Amino acid sequence: MRQEEEAMDGPEDGQEAAEAPTTKRDAEPPRTADPSGEAHRDSPTCFPRTGARNLLLVATGSISAAYLPASLTWLRLTYPQICTRVVVTRSAERFVSREALSAITGNEVCLDTWPQGPRAEALHVVWGQWAHATVVFPATYHFVARLALGLADSPALLAVQCGRGPVGIAPALPPGGWESPTMADHVAALRRRPRTVVADPLPARSWTTGRNDAWRTPPLGTVLGMVDRHQDQPLAPSATVNK
Repeated sequence: MRQEEEAMDGPEDGQEAAEAPTTKRDAEPPRTADPSGEAHRDSPTCFPRTGARNLLLVATGSISAAYLPASLTWLRLTYPQICTRVVVTRSAERFVSREALSAITGNEVCLDTWPQGPRAEALHVVWGQWAHATVVFPATYHFVARLALGLADSPALLAVQCGRGPVGIAPALPPGGWESPTMADHVAALRRRPRTVVADPLPARSWTTGRNDAWRTPPLGTVLGMVDRHQDQPLAPSATVNK
């Protein structure tokens, strides 16, 4: 069952676009402008100012995951006081190695699978309670859909669903992905959640079509800045059971 679910973690992943050098064609604005009006760049002013020091980063199976080492290098060099834990899906391992991410962050990088043997503690609880903030970077079409539908069939999904800190989601999508009516419904559902932000992806060249019709994540600093602006939102109400 888990193998089937992981295989679904992005049949579109091989068609997703890598970041391309900016050209006149690339300079077209995304379908929805960034409401903050901030430039899409990694900048110290984009980092959360609330004192959050534990960041959980979930990387899913987009080709954009290949550029994650550069983003994490920027984060560690600019903010060495931040402790970052990275969790990767099986699909993400096709594009980036856990060894590289572990060397950059200085922490163990975990695979988003349920442990085979007995453990004294539940990973999803440890991650959810440890993190002051969580970002899904990059987030595939399939992962966004699972998250929006309330699924919790992996430790990372369950940690995001049950965590109490702010969550930032940075989609990286194939051609037509951001314009899809289904994706629009999922994004709207996620944006209605307290302390949850979905960053607008940026136009990028698709290696399949050769056109700028795919979508990549904005810089990590931009996503963290959006998360910061939602730190003070009220927490989601606790579920209650009528007796």
